[in-house]
Order: sequence, then C-alpha cells, then structure tokens
Amino acid sequence: MTDVGQTRTPSKPAKGSEKGGNPVSRWFRALALFVSQILDELRKVVRPTRAELWQYTIVVIVFVVVMMAFVSGMDFGFSKLVGFVLGS
Repeated sequence: MTDVGQTRTPSKPAKGSEKGGNPVSRWFRALALFVSQILDELRKVVRPTRAELWQYTIVVIVFVVVMMAFVSGMDFGFSKLVGFVLGS
C-alpha cells in the first residue's frame, strides 16, 4: 500500500541531463557514443570462412537461375495461353 499523505522529494537530475551546456560538446559526445556502439556491434559479427562464402555464393546463384527458369517458363506459358485464347 502507498501512503497518500507523504510527498516525494524531487531527485537531482543526472549529470549529463542538465539543461543548458554547450550544444556542440553534447553533439560530439553523442557522435562518439554512436561510433563506439557501432564498433561494439561490429566486434560481435561472425564472418564466414572462405569455404562457407563460396558455398553461400553457389547456393544464391543456383537459386537465382532456378527462379529465372521458373519465371521464364511461366511467361512463355501465359503468352501461349493468351495467344490461344485471343486467336493470334
């Protein structure tokens, strides 16, 4: 339960959140924080080995060729069907 009669004292603002200050300095601090967070995330990236990279490349090329053949076949089939229906 909460006491309704008690009032809370306002807490002091955090050191970096005070109003005023030098906006250029805050901008550079924000930029430095942004860059350091980017570098931290890049350290977490797991890069593929050369063999994995080749395997992924082959898979992508085969998939693209199969999809091209499928779309080309569908295009050819629909064009023949439209030609048959319209009599040209």
